[in-house]
Amino acid sequence: MDNLAIKFRPEKIEDIAGQKHLTAKDSAFYRLLKSGKMPHSLFFGPAGTGKTTMARVVAGELDIPFYEMDATSLKVEEIRKIFNDYKNSLQKPLIFIDEVHRLSKTQQEVLLLPMENHQALIIGASTENPYFTLTSGIRSRSMLFEFKPLTSEDLESVLVRVSEKIDFDIENEAKEYLISSSSGDARAMLNLLEFALHTQNRIDLKLIKNIRPNALKDGVSSDDSHYNLISAMIKSIRGSDIDASLYYLARLIDGGESLDFIARRLVILSSEDIGNANPNALNLATSTLLSVSKIGYPESRIILAQCVVYLASSPKSNSSYKAIGEALSYVEKNQKLPVPDNLRSPSPKGYLYPHDFGGFVKQEYMSKKLHFYSSSNIGFEKILNEWHEKIVNKDE
Repeated sequence: MDNLAIKFRPEKIEDIAGQKHLTAKDSAFYRLLKSGKMPHSLFFGPAGTGKTTMARVVAGELDIPFYEMDATSLKVEEIRKIFNDYKNSLQKPLIFIDEVHRLSKTQQEVLLLPMENHQALIIGASTENPYFTLTSGIRSRSMLFEFKPLTSEDLESVLVRVSEKIDFDIENEAKEYLISSSSGDARAMLNLLEFALHTQNRIDLKLIKNIRPNALKDGVSSDDSHYNLISAMIKSIRGSDIDASLYYLARLIDGGESLDFIARRLVILSSEDIGNANPNALNLATSTLLSVSKIGYPESRIILAQCVVYLASSPKSNSSYKAIGEALSYVEKNQKLPVPDNLRSPSPKGYLYPHDFGGFVKQEYMSKKLHFYSSSNIGFEKILNEWHEKIVNKDE
C-alpha cells in the first residue's frame, strides 16, 4: 500500500483540510495565490497541518519547479546551484525549506539577495514562529502565515476522502480514537490508518490501540498550544511564582517541546524581565541553552528546572528593555543626530580619554541631550546606579 499521507496529499488549495483563513476565496492568501503574486512566505504551526502541502500547491498553481529542502541538512552550494541554474530563465523556482528556524546566519545571508531580486520564490516552514529566530533581513522580505491545528471535523473530512478511494471498514469507536488521538495532525492520522490497514481491512478499537496505545502529546496541537504554554511559563516566572513556572515547564516537557525553544525563551526573559537587577540570570540562562543542546532529554529537565527556579526567584527589572525601546522609537521618528567631532573615527578631534582623568571626564557625547534609561533601583541594578552616580559626580 502506498503511503497514504503522500497519496492523498491535496493538489489544489480548495482541497486542503482546515486553514480556512488561508483557503477561503476571500482570504488574502487565496487572492495572492490566484493572482500569481505570491510573496516569499514563512509558514508556521503544528506538525501535520498542511505546511508542506500548501507549498506544493503554490508551486502547482504557479506552474513553477519545486525544490524541497531541510534546513538541518541544507548546503549553501545546493542553494547557489539552483539560483545559477535559473539565472537566465524567465521561470523561477519555488524553494521550500522545512525547519527554516534552524538556518544558520550564513545560510540566511545567502538567501537575502536572491529574495530581494526574486531569483526564486522562498517558502520556509516551522513548528515554531520563525520570527523569533530568523534575521531581520529574512523577516522583512517575507510574509508570515500561521497554520492552525486541524479540528476533528477537518480530520474526519480527510478520512472521508480516503474512504472514497480505499475500501475498508472502521468501527465508530475506532474512528473516534483514530481522530482524537492524532491531536490535529493529519499525517499522524493517515500513518496510523495505513499501518492498521496493513494488518486487516476491518479496523476496530482494539487494533488501533494496539498500534497507538496513547494519544499523541498535545503540547503543540491542542488549545493549550506551545505558544500558550510558553507564554504562561514566562508570565509565571515574571510574576515570581516558582510552582506555576515549574508546572508549565513540566507541561512543555511532557508535550515533547523542543529544548532549544524553551531555553531560548528563558534567555530572552533573563534579559527582558530581570536584566541588571541580577546580571547572573543571563549567564545562567545562556549556560542552560548551551547545556541542554549538548545533553538532551531526559536529563535536561533538571537543568531547565534549575534555571526556571533561579529566574523566578530573582529580582525583576525591565529598565534596559524599556530604555532600548525608547531609544529605538526616538531613532525611528526623529532626524539622525550628527556624531560630535570628538567621537569621530579614526582621529577624534578634541576627544578626552577618560583614563587620563581618573576614569571620568565631562565631555559631549551627543549633540542633543536625550534621556532613555531610568534605573529601577532593584537588586544589583541599585548598586549599578550608585556606581554610576559616584562616577559622574566624582568632582562635585
